[in-house]
Amino acid sequence: MTTPELRQLRYFLVLAEELNFTRAAERLMIAQQSLSQQIHVLERVLGVRLFDRSSRGTTLTDIGVLVVPEARAVVDRAEEALTAVVRAARSQGGSIRLAFLVSVSNQFLPPIVRAVHRQLPDLDLTTESTNIAPLIDGVFHGRYDAAFTRPPLVPSLESRRLSTEPVCVVLPTGHPLSVRAELELAELAGEPWVTTPRSSWAPWHRAYDEHFRKAGFTPRIVQEEASVQGVLGLVAAGLGVARLARSSRDLRRTGVVFVPLKDAYALTEMVWLPGSESTALNRLLDVVTDLAATTDLTQDG
Repeated sequence: MTTPELRQLRYFLVLAEELNFTRAAERLMIAQQSLSQQIHVLERVLGVRLFDRSSRGTTLTDIGVLVVPEARAVVDRAEEALTAVVRAARSQGGSIRLAFLVSVSNQFLPPIVRAVHRQLPDLDLTTESTNIAPLIDGVFHGRYDAAFTRPPLVPSLESRRLSTEPVCVVLPTGHPLSVRAELELAELAGEPWVTTPRSSWAPWHRAYDEHFRKAGFTPRIVQEEASVQGVLGLVAAGLGVARLARSSRDLRRTGVVFVPLKDAYALTEMVWLPGSESTALNRLLDVVTDLAATTDLTQDG
């Protein structure tokens, strides 16, 4: 008998929680068609139907309900084993693997790497810049010992705040509001907006929705772009306005103007999995904490 893949069991468990292919695919950061195909493969491997699909929605079959705890046990055990192996290897070797959110790596990676090499020369340090979903997944599954990113994130992660900086509205050069020293979000109700895709990280966009709701409007989004550099380019081209952390201005110096938004701030945090603290990670935490206390990391790099 063919054995189901762990990936398929993870997909099954997320779909069993959401009972909606669109939401499950969004959580898993995969195409809905890919999710549907993998569920079909899993059902074929097991020889049972796990979900009933109808015009009224998606529901678990009786067999599907029975499979949920068994699949959860298999996935949890595999993840525990992988994490234990990774932790053991890292703690013995004095090595640390760090992930940096792409949009903060320009400011945070250089000073942090310099400080670690200077103060912990015996530590084997590797770094990677990545997007938010694979970053969080990598921390949870032991591929990264720690990461530098922006909240809101997910529960069950330890975190340490490293910096707070203003959030700005980004306007094309020559925009009538670009001469202002500060703006309120409500003043931008009539503007076209350029944003990152909602699928990039749902917690961020739920927070944005609340900010816009409090400002009294729903933004008219004219285009979505995954990268900060891409967002800045579209604003410079005059397609719309955007909101970004002030440090993002280092990524583009022409064609755009950054105006601070009143009472709006962006945080950057170091995060790691509870219980994963090795000697190497604790040494790193001390270095990074001291660095953040003495250096404006949003201005460094």
